[in-house]
Amino acid sequence: MPVFLSTTDADFEAGFAQLLGAKREESVDVDDTVAGIIADVRARGDAAVLDLTATFDRLELTAAAMRFSAAEIEAECAKVSDADRAALELAAARIRDYHARQRPEDAMWEEASGARLGWRWTPVSAAGLYVPGGLASYPSSVLMNAIPAQVAGVGRLVICCPTPDGVVNPLVLLAAKISGVTEIYRIGGAQAIAALAYGTQTIAPVDKITGPGNAFVAAAKRRVFGRVGIDMIAGPSEILVIADRDNNPDWIALDLLSQAEHDESAQSILITDDAGFGATVARAVDARLETLERRAIAGPSWRNNGAVIVTRDLAEAAALSNRIAPEHLELCVANPDAYSQHITHAGAIFLGQYTPEAIGDYIGGPNHVLPTARSARFSSGLSVLDFMKRTTLAQMTPAALRDIGPAAVRLATSESLQAHGLSVQARLDSLNDQPALAPPSAKGHQS
Repeated sequence: MPVFLSTTDADFEAGFAQLLGAKREESVDVDDTVAGIIADVRARGDAAVLDLTATFDRLELTAAAMRFSAAEIEAECAKVSDADRAALELAAARIRDYHARQRPEDAMWEEASGARLGWRWTPVSAAGLYVPGGLASYPSSVLMNAIPAQVAGVGRLVICCPTPDGVVNPLVLLAAKISGVTEIYRIGGAQAIAALAYGTQTIAPVDKITGPGNAFVAAAKRRVFGRVGIDMIAGPSEILVIADRDNNPDWIALDLLSQAEHDESAQSILITDDAGFGATVARAVDARLETLERRAIAGPSWRNNGAVIVTRDLAEAAALSNRIAPEHLELCVANPDAYSQHITHAGAIFLGQYTPEAIGDYIGGPNHVLPTARSARFSSGLSVLDFMKRTTLAQMTPAALRDIGPAAVRLATSESLQAHGLSVQARLDSLNDQPALAPPSAKGHQS
């Protein structure tokens, strides 16, 4: 049974703390195994990747066959129906339009003293996009990872997607083609992460790795961080729905199940200010579970990790939501725009009863790669900025150096960093031998 809590109960805080602190993933000690895999790939390159692919994916390959050829990509894409192709193309267009608006602007301005300051944004040179294979092979994840990188201007995009037993998902390859990615390797697991980070004889290394994966992939991403950048270490999916009584309980039940069907470790929570409505939604979930195709997954998820929380009012619901910091948050309330102003921690917010979270997974536009396990308190979903970095710019004129240089010398001296101070003082001494120049007038422009 899911947990039922009410803020009017004397032991509510204890129950809520237990809900927040519950460990939903089975602790699998894979770090030593992953360390060995990474070391093997670093030492033997292609040979290690091929051996590990044969072991874990039951697929014998040659180095040349690791990469999908252009002809193979075209042949697989041709298998996709017109309707599926149209849906992918629509999703890609919407995702591209949304992310194009995220591109940051360079800036440069001039101070009254003549000093020029600013910043410049540039993309990473190469990005590796990990796409899970087998049952968890999602073409939507290809779009969500590849399109922001493409919009950022990344010069080289690489996809690694395992094909256990040689089974290929044509939709994944079509999503890659639509996203402009042609370098696609049929390898996965920790060995793929190692190959992307360190390179092999066939696969050139990248600068950043993004994309979800199993425990081995997550552990490998942790280990290669620093050598390359990574997006995040994502945990099981989660959804929180805040709903008043003026909602269709069956709709809310389906929204809760939309995440429960991902994984037995996923979590679905309803917060409502109406106890009767909460009970009705719980019954609707049970009814839907009788016919849901993935009930063997969604059922345990709901029973073991689900919760219905009844609050005194919706203001209390918002406060609890901020403590949960959910990956996905649906606001099925009368004025979702105004209510959303009370939400400070959430990966993605879906406004109103006609905006189910599933829209965001596929076609809405915002990214569906989001922070989990309460990390929305301090992090954001994947964006164009994840594939870019900011370089600061500074230029001093003689007048500007005269103005601020002495303070720099003073601070360097206070930190006992003599060469720091001398590097500024030497220039000041040179300027003191010259007549002072009148500072230019402040322009205050920005470009």
